Amino acid sequence: MFQQYILRKAQTSSFYLWLLNRRLDGMVPFNKPHGFRIYSFSDWSLTTIIPYRRSNFNHLKGLHACALATISELTSGLLLIMKLNPKQYRIILQRLEMDYHFQGKMDAFGRFEISEQWLQEQVITPLTSADSVVVPCEVTIHDTAGNKLTTAKVFWQIKDWKKVKTKV
Repeated sequence: MFQQYILRKAQTSSFYLWLLNRRLDGMVPFNKPHGFRIYSFSDWSLTTIIPYRRSNFNHLKGLHACALATISELTSGLLLIMKLNPKQYRIILQRLEMDYHFQGKMDAFGRFEISEQWLQEQVITPLTSADSVVVPCEVTIHDTAGNKLTTAKVFWQIKDWKKVKTKV
């Protein structure tokens, strides 16, 4: 309930967006050194930022391929978690495919968007007759100059917790 309140307020309030990003650092401590942040979001889209800083560099002082892949996973996963109740659905990464188009030499933004119809057709309806579904999520990353850095296909397996056979 409190988290839904923060999500709703963070769409229009810079303070609540800051608060949400602080909570994100605590929930995903692996990503904290990278400085990944939610830049903006609406009901059906999410934009994250990967800062151009040393912790995200490769040996050529460009944004590291793995950092770009990680922000793609984070961007799509967060939006799915925001739209699907994590107490009802288990969401795990199944596969990640990356296409790299341009070397990142400045801050970059990952974007993922879906629609209510997409969610219904790709997840909710198929789960009425299947134990799990795998949904491909396309995330694009552009730098501040508008150059397209990557296109990611992030494949998430979604399953009702009642159908999960392994113990948590």
